[in-house]
Amino acid sequence: MLDVVYYPVSAVLWLWHTAFAALLGPGSGLAWVLAVVFLVATLRAAMYPLFLKQVRTQAVVKRLQPEIEALRKRYPDDRPRQVAEIQKLQRQHGVSVLAGCLPMLGQGLVFLALFHVLRSFDRTGTLGHLPFQATPTPMTPEQNAQTPNYVFDAADVQSFLQAKLFGAPLSAILAGQPSVSIGAVAGTLMVLAALATHFTARASIARQDPAAAQIPMLNTLTLWVFPLGVLIGGAVLPVVILLYWVSNNAWTLAQQYFTYRWIDAESPSAAMASATSETKNAPRPGAKPKPGAKPVQTAKPQPGGALKSRRGRR
Repeated sequence: MLDVVYYPVSAVLWLWHTAFAALLGPGSGLAWVLAVVFLVATLRAAMYPLFLKQVRTQAVVKRLQPEIEALRKRYPDDRPRQVAEIQKLQRQHGVSVLAGCLPMLGQGLVFLALFHVLRSFDRTGTLGHLPFQATPTPMTPEQNAQTPNYVFDAADVQSFLQAKLFGAPLSAILAGQPSVSIGAVAGTLMVLAALATHFTARASIARQDPAAAQIPMLNTLTLWVFPLGVLIGGAVLPVVILLYWVSNNAWTLAQQYFTYRWIDAESPSAAMASATSETKNAPRPGAKPKPGAKPVQTAKPQPGGALKSRRGRR
């Protein structure tokens, strides 16, 4: 059903592994580690325009907050009118709700695809490759080693099954194959992923507008419950998935840091340009109105005003 996502993700992973295997050797575990890391970099770089659009939209919404509050006060008892006016204001400034959802949707599909592709290297267990799905007829180790995995041929499957990171097989699961090497590698990756998740959430919360902050319970979830879930859930994930999780969260943390600094430096310039544009578009005294525009009423001098002024100075 999701082959339209599985094949492109596996193709990018295959390209990076082929490139690093040419340098380090086809049986190198480091080639697979680097392939996963660079797969994350490739996919996140491709989705960066969506993330940048989301951050700029958030900055615009923050600048519009005083006008939004004014609209709420203007229509306190007319909720439909209030919502309509706020949406109209947001449309005028190019604010799109969909822009904020696309990055999350894209990352979710990528994670699901990568999880499925990497789990499909080992089809010998009854655990399915998708959440809450069982495999009634698992393969034998011999069948699995001879069965291609999307764009990977049988030789690639065998190479992945033999690949290790500091002595821990990339396909190993801490809960199913406990050992000193697997525990050390998986435990380290779980702690790093939890820390990256926590600090990523902290950076996002620091960007919230105090006047429109999220509810405290949601902040508590992102700060503490989700990182704890990484620590607990990591025990049932393969080492290679934990490696992807760390790489992805580290990318998110760095991306937020540099992008937020860029947007913060850009925001004052945008506000100044908006103010300059409003000043230029304001009608000048004595100027004729544009066709179809309502004339601007100006105060007329009182008769004898100039004469009275001159007499007052004498």
